[in-house]
Amino acid sequence: MKLKQVVYSAVLLFCFSAVAQKKQLTLSDAVMQQFRAYAADKVDGFQWIPGTNKYTFTKNKYTELHLAAENKTEPVEILTVAEFNKTFATNLTNFFGYRWIDANTLALPNKNGFIGLTAMPVKEAFRLVVSDEAENVTPSNNYKIVAYTKANNLFALVDGKEVQITDFSAEIVSGQAIARSEFGITNGIFISPDAKYIAFYQKNESEVAQYPLLDLTSTPGTLNNIRYPMAGQKSEKPRVGIYSIESGKTVYVSPRGATDDYLTNFAWTPDSKAFTIAEVNRAQNAMELNIYSAAGQFQRTLFTETDNTWVEPEHAAYFPNPKKNEFIWISERDGYNNLYLYDLNGKLLRKLTQNLFPVIDILGATAKEIYFTATGENGTNTLVYAVDFKGKQRLITKDLGVHAAKLNEFTGTLFDEYSNLNTPNISQILPVKGSVTKLVESPDKLKDVEIGTTEIVQLKAADGKTDLYARLIKPSNFDASKKYPVLIYVYGGPHAQMVTNSYLAGANLWMHWLAEKGYLVFTVDNRGSSNRGAAFEHVIHRNLGTNELADQLSGVAYLKSLPYVDASRLAVHGWSFGGFMTNTMLLKAPDTFKVGVAGGPVTDWAYYEIMYGERYMDTPAENPEGYKTAALRNYVKNLKGKLLLIHGTSDDVVVEQHNLDLVKNFVEAGVQIDYFPYPMHKHNVRGKDRVHLMEKVLNYVLEHN
Repeated sequence: MKLKQVVYSAVLLFCFSAVAQKKQLTLSDAVMQQFRAYAADKVDGFQWIPGTNKYTFTKNKYTELHLAAENKTEPVEILTVAEFNKTFATNLTNFFGYRWIDANTLALPNKNGFIGLTAMPVKEAFRLVVSDEAENVTPSNNYKIVAYTKANNLFALVDGKEVQITDFSAEIVSGQAIARSEFGITNGIFISPDAKYIAFYQKNESEVAQYPLLDLTSTPGTLNNIRYPMAGQKSEKPRVGIYSIESGKTVYVSPRGATDDYLTNFAWTPDSKAFTIAEVNRAQNAMELNIYSAAGQFQRTLFTETDNTWVEPEHAAYFPNPKKNEFIWISERDGYNNLYLYDLNGKLLRKLTQNLFPVIDILGATAKEIYFTATGENGTNTLVYAVDFKGKQRLITKDLGVHAAKLNEFTGTLFDEYSNLNTPNISQILPVKGSVTKLVESPDKLKDVEIGTTEIVQLKAADGKTDLYARLIKPSNFDASKKYPVLIYVYGGPHAQMVTNSYLAGANLWMHWLAEKGYLVFTVDNRGSSNRGAAFEHVIHRNLGTNELADQLSGVAYLKSLPYVDASRLAVHGWSFGGFMTNTMLLKAPDTFKVGVAGGPVTDWAYYEIMYGERYMDTPAENPEGYKTAALRNYVKNLKGKLLLIHGTSDDVVVEQHNLDLVKNFVEAGVQIDYFPYPMHKHNVRGKDRVHLMEKVLNYVLEHN
């Protein structure tokens, strides 16, 4: 053999070996390691130090704290967990959740309390210790007050002593999220900026029906009763309490309309003299933003909003300047979420943004500009913008993708992390002027794993004019001359977006595992999903499942147009609203799909909670035809494909009654289906059992499609 041939053969052998050495993705790794071993490198624990151009971050699983400045790339280690525990006689495992109170003081969570440190040199500033029973622990901005809940009541740590603020029976719940965490509600305690008042949500659930969940861990089994307000039935009655630390007294603010109206989006004014509450009527088609004195006295209605579908405030009033009583309100009254600047008399000073795409959230403000995230013209992105108080807007993040940023309100500099379809993650400092400082550029943790390609495609909705975004995953050995079966992964409901310009386009790694088994995996965000504006999202009103199904079938039509799709082998899987859609697709388009797996599905919106269900469907009495059309029991005789239903037996979001009712109707109709419960799991199957779940789902698809 000639030398040239030997070298050529060696190169071929090397290339073949390199390909052969790629790791085969296991389903267990796909499920358990996507956000662990395969997670992109990022900057953990990033925090700006208030009033400076400095920042800190953590390393080695939050066990080391490092300090740096905007204009320097070399950080300095300032504290480790081991040093901290030795010096302050604690047993902290990491610095997760630390926060800078001011330029010199750092607060560290310690069990259910906090330890405050002054920096340079590091020494103890304060120690707050609350009860081991405490939940929802909420400190004031200066950490002089800590409020928390025990069971259903509210407590506070004031001058080192525990104060019980409420003392009610179990059906009156204080200091926790209300309205089942709708309307952007994530917490229930709001301490005033001056730390003189503690405001809190309270809900009276005495008229809400109790719902029995079976606890299988005891012998015999026992009932765990929860309060679950179903559509059209009695709802919780909210109010807001304001506790004065000085007087030790509490006053309450109740809805100005019906007793079961929603009190949402609580915000203190910067001077702590007043607060705002967005009150939404139960029909959710009208909202008034009201302002009250700190003593709980109604002052005025600042403005109202109405809509013939729904009004859904999800962002509290934002005060960009602590010295001015002007606030920004996010509203989609003109079709897309935009920023509106008001004064506390309710006068609209100006509409700050004029975008034909939605604002997502406000990041913060400097003296000159408000910084916010928005989709930009392509709804798969999340970009960062700034707008001044006259309405002049600029795009800050030039790289398309999904950005998450933290603003230094002192300098206007951003800490930005983003990914896109081909970028796992880049962490960087974006100054107002000067060059970008790149902190981390993550390698592709999947480069040595055998996975296929991911594409984002556009297609038309069933109305023939609206653009939809879809994701198509192909196997690594894709051959366009072959025919492939397809799994359609579906969610399709409000407040969710499956297809994003992020790494892997937002896909789960189990989808790539299935693709390597010879599948295409397809997802389309139909009308009704989020981040596309009011017209796109509100088209579902009173008819959940109708336009969504039509758009999913437009996705099927797109698939059928591809020469490498085997249209006789279409499967569908989804969870929650996606479970509702899976069943809807199999039962209302029975000739289209061969197999489906529906997890935790809504099967009748009359069984679902008031806050979410009535927004989109109104009540069963107001919309009987809409509820009848959406109720899946009415279509059980249509089933032609194989169907597996799955439910957690302790699901307190979509209660198992949904699936059991559907099973009952299948039985009565003489139609065979499969059912699998996950004992004691709630709405999502988590932990190691999730591997079992995905094996169940995907093996069912592989066996029957």
